[in-house]
Amino acid sequence: MTDYAIEVEGLVREYKKGPRAVDGISLTVEAGEIYGFLGPNGAGKSTTVHMLTTLLPPSSGTARVAGHDVVREGPAVRRQIGAALQEAALDGMLTGREHLRLQAALQAIPRGERKARAEELLERVGLIEAADRRIRGYSGGMKRRLDLALALVHRPRVLFLDEPTTGLDVQSRSALWEEVHRLAKDEGVTVFLTTQYLEEADVLADRVGIIDHGTIVAEGTPAALKAEVGRPTVEVIPADRGEDGRAAELLSAFGERIPSPKGVAVRLSAGETDLAGVVRAFDAAGLKIENLGLHQPSLDDVFLAKTGRSLEGSGDGLEMGTSQ
Repeated sequence: MTDYAIEVEGLVREYKKGPRAVDGISLTVEAGEIYGFLGPNGAGKSTTVHMLTTLLPPSSGTARVAGHDVVREGPAVRRQIGAALQEAALDGMLTGREHLRLQAALQAIPRGERKARAEELLERVGLIEAADRRIRGYSGGMKRRLDLALALVHRPRVLFLDEPTTGLDVQSRSALWEEVHRLAKDEGVTVFLTTQYLEEADVLADRVGIIDHGTIVAEGTPAALKAEVGRPTVEVIPADRGEDGRAAELLSAFGERIPSPKGVAVRLSAGETDLAGVVRAFDAAGLKIENLGLHQPSLDDVFLAKTGRSLEGSGDGLEMGTSQ
């Protein structure tokens, strides 16, 4: 036995007439850790979760969850995990309370404990007032919170959340973040969280793995990954896009050119103090600017540095000022 709640080595999922959805990834997650699995749609996040939760067999490689092999010990794995996947399996005719009591029965919770457990979880996810309403009347955020409660009924050691806040409003997203953080810090639950939201990974995760085209391109704490990028970045969008070449030439005096999805960007050699010099250089050259943005290193910068493109969910680009 090890201290790892999740151990993955050379995991592959290959479809007969398609590319490798997951291409030989290896990772470990410690007990009680929140691991953020970050990447764009189609990167292999959900396929990885499906293999780790025994819903999909690997083509090759090995994975152990809560000390059990996902292929040879599937039932043992399922007893130790909870999962809230992208599509919540809810019956619109049942109420929230009925869902939880049914789930408690399916998980063999003793009859005398089912009511109390349902009430505890309804309170925890903020659904007490809506507990006796049919699910067909729930909002998207309420359904996601109920789905989380259902995943927790049997007190799992490892919780898989597959893009749990996609489509939620800010308030619902914040409430779910608070509950996930509490589960890990207060109850020692290991959380494997897939997301395409940079802020979500930055706020919640102890460590982050960035996956692209089925492979892990970066891994570490959010702070360490951003430190790899280091210096702040300035991006310039000329008013005349035919002037991108001149803009790149001017900016090259201030730092290393990096890919930019919209304009021309460099990582500033002298940090933020270079910004005034950039403005003066463009003014002296008579080159008009549509937009100029400065921002500190972010997880999107890490993704951009590793893949040459920006990550979905990272926002609409830079705006004037400094962002964290």
